[in-house]
Amino acid sequence: MAARVRALETILTQKGLIEPAAVDAIVDTYETKVGPRNGAKVVARAWCDPGYSDWLKQDATAAIASLGYTGRQGEHMQAVFNTEDAHNLVVCTLCSCYPWSVLGLPPVWYKAPAYRSRAVIDPRGVLEEFGVHLPAQTKIRVWDSTAELRYLVVPMRPTGTEDLSEEELAALVTRDSMIGTGLALEPYQP
Repeated sequence: MAARVRALETILTQKGLIEPAAVDAIVDTYETKVGPRNGAKVVARAWCDPGYSDWLKQDATAAIASLGYTGRQGEHMQAVFNTEDAHNLVVCTLCSCYPWSVLGLPPVWYKAPAYRSRAVIDPRGVLEEFGVHLPAQTKIRVWDSTAELRYLVVPMRPTGTEDLSEEELAALVTRDSMIGTGLALEPYQP
């Protein structure tokens, strides 16, 4: 795949259709300025700061923007919090309304018709396929993102993380846990 990408970039550059500097700027943006690490920092801040967590619940767009994460499809955000009794799962049944500035580029499966329809019809089965096994009594809430409203799942904070810094906590948050198809990682136990 990497060889194909380089070959395509070379051909487009030779034909004058793209500038290498523009490609470098785009790659840098997605590697350092947008992506799941941004959302992970939002979640870690919510885990550490009850005031920020309350703000995120009330006005996720502003709370997320306060950390500098705004931009394409990062507006109109709502945070939904997983609890012992409820698990949240995000889907977009009509298009890929995905908060790029917080979660990066959407995974291919997120846009696939099979995920989009099954997540609504059989969310527990879909979660099982992702390796998320929830107790039978845990309610699963499916949120349908739209161009008007996009969701960020705040996963439950793993136990045994009370002494971790925000940076260490952010390392436990995955893209999938912020979509609801995964859980936050457990801290390394020696």
